[in-house]
Amino acid sequence: TETLYKSFPDKQEGYLTTLRSNLVNTQNLAEVAKKLGIGGLIHLSKGEEDGGGRENPSLLADTVEAIIGALYLDQGLGKVESFIKENLVVEIPDKVTKPLKDPKSRFQEYIQAKGLPAPKYIVLRQSGPDHDRDFVVQVKVQDRVMGEGTGKSKSQAEQKAAREALSFL
Repeated sequence: TETLYKSFPDKQEGYLTTLRSNLVNTQNLAEVAKKLGIGGLIHLSKGEEDGGGRENPSLLADTVEAIIGALYLDQGLGKVESFIKENLVVEIPDKVTKPLKDPKSRFQEYIQAKGLPAPKYIVLRQSGPDHDRDFVVQVKVQDRVMGEGTGKSKSQAEQKAAREALSFL
């Protein structure tokens, strides 16, 4: 957060908050894990291994978060700051050129601007073993289906449902 504030002193708090959330979201943390080769170092159960756990974005992101926590406990804040600057903050130029708001946020803002109640996300189905789940989510506004999405996590399916809803607006 401090690095973002120093890098973009003229930006509003909301912009910086969104940029920070883009840097530490599951997808970005999983990309960091892949660049560092962390997937090959994780000890997995046979089921997790067979289910592609080494490529599972959620597992990779959680592992990066765990490494940051362990680094803090073992080496202190200075080492954590160095790790973050070397591995996460280098992504800032790419993140600044991409849209900062995810589809779910954009859809919610659109709906609220129209004076409608907040969208509701409903899990229609979830299937597959714990290590390789598939989710189907529907987004509704005032009981009207606006979109549907699938994904390996509930959050990913919600984002896709919101993206579909936005495409019809």
